[in-house]
Amino acid sequence: MSTENEGTAAPTPPAAPPAPPVAAPVDAAPSVPSGPAASAPVEPVTQQLPPTPAPGAEPTQQLPQTPGAVQPPAAAQPAAPVQPQAPAYAESPVPPVTPAYAEAPAPQPLGAEGWPPPPPAAPAYGVGDGHGGGGWGVPLATDGAPQPKRKGKGGLIAGVLAAALLAGGVGGGVGYWAANRSGNASGSTTVSAGNTPKDLKRDAGSVAGLAAGALPSVVTIEASAGDGEGGTGTGFVYDQQGHILTNNHVVASAANGGKLSATFSDGKKYEAEVVGRAQGYDVAVLKLKNPPSGLKPLPLGDSDKVAVGDSTIAIGAPFGLSNTVTTGIVSAKNRPVASGDGSSGKNSYMSALQTDASINPGNSGGPLLDSRGAVIGINSAIQSAGNGGFGGGQAGSIGLGFAIPVNQAKNVAESLIKTGKPVYPVISVSVDLAAKSDGAKISETGASANELVDPNGPAGKAGLKPGDIITELGGKPIDSGPTLISEIWTYKPGDTVKLTYLRGGKPTTVDITLGSRVGDK
Repeated sequence: MSTENEGTAAPTPPAAPPAPPVAAPVDAAPSVPSGPAASAPVEPVTQQLPPTPAPGAEPTQQLPQTPGAVQPPAAAQPAAPVQPQAPAYAESPVPPVTPAYAEAPAPQPLGAEGWPPPPPAAPAYGVGDGHGGGGWGVPLATDGAPQPKRKGKGGLIAGVLAAALLAGGVGGGVGYWAANRSGNASGSTTVSAGNTPKDLKRDAGSVAGLAAGALPSVVTIEASAGDGEGGTGTGFVYDQQGHILTNNHVVASAANGGKLSATFSDGKKYEAEVVGRAQGYDVAVLKLKNPPSGLKPLPLGDSDKVAVGDSTIAIGAPFGLSNTVTTGIVSAKNRPVASGDGSSGKNSYMSALQTDASINPGNSGGPLLDSRGAVIGINSAIQSAGNGGFGGGQAGSIGLGFAIPVNQAKNVAESLIKTGKPVYPVISVSVDLAAKSDGAKISETGASANELVDPNGPAGKAGLKPGDIITELGGKPIDSGPTLISEIWTYKPGDTVKLTYLRGGKPTTVDITLGSRVGDK
């Protein structure tokens, strides 16, 4: 499945993009950091909740205004009925003013693709019996007098209208009489909830209570490059040293000489700098240049223990609207997602938590909380509906949001804080992302056999060859190249997992020890 990073609305890339074979990196020795950070690394102080017990088992567009109702004719004299006004249909709605966000495509002009529909023709009421007889809407004669009236349907309609008006009058009279009697009765039947206490408190476990506790630790990030490119996203306090966890695509535009700032829910703004970025994971760590005292890191949950149906709370700045809180549930787990950053052909891969909590551009990098207020994921991407919804324009929420599991994000963050570089687990093969097969096919063309499968890499040592189709990893089915990459990146280098592949239609299962690659390509 491919999506858009919801901090920057990007066209939806296909699940298996038609690209040349992408070579999975071979083993690489980790780079040796230098400088003070290498000699005396600062161990971040994070807050993590105890493990959760195992479970029991696109922009919005204003709708057209409601057409104006046809006003009933004034009291008509028998000889000269007053012509009613044609119904005033609402003009085409004016689209709301949308904040300017990074790389947001201009909204399509109204009227595009037949929307909104043109107003229907004004109805002709009682035009007579079809022979030019007088009725409502009939033009006057040259002398100013109305044309002679024919008997027929026009009179019948007028009679029906009079009856309707009479019925309305009778109903009004009955209503007035009933209201009069009610007013003369003992009193009102409404029920008062009593006086609202001055210090009304919400339960700490309610959505309001959890949001109140989390909001002071969530920041709105503004990123800008020297050429004016930039955008708005979200992040949250990771430790007491002032590290902020967010998405790479939120800060990528300002990573090289740009400006970054983080604004807390109380309105206080602090300058920030990039500590490290992992484009493949779509994770980044910032550091506040002058962090305030008393920072409260958000507690980290255990995303491996999350169950479908668990409650979720998303906090962020959709379309720049800071401190926005939405709720939903975990609607799926282990959803393979390849999301584009909107500015290059590179993709990020994740085995995502899917949620129906409303997530929109600007929510990127914000926390997805569980029912205890612990972070279980980083909101990162959304699935858009075709052209982005009615009338086109930037994508908005359709109830399919995706978050990077926090267990994976935590591992990446710790590596970035210590070395400034990400470390990826690899199997050292080139995967054919365009292959139409029930699995991840190892490329057969485009390079030499040793480049397609490194004989000294994890897959080569396990006996895999070009053309093999990987169908399972760690007990989970693999249906495509992006799914394989997403699943590999849920592990750490050095982990041993079982891998099943097909060769000539025959399945084989082997144990494979994952290698490592330092840094992005």
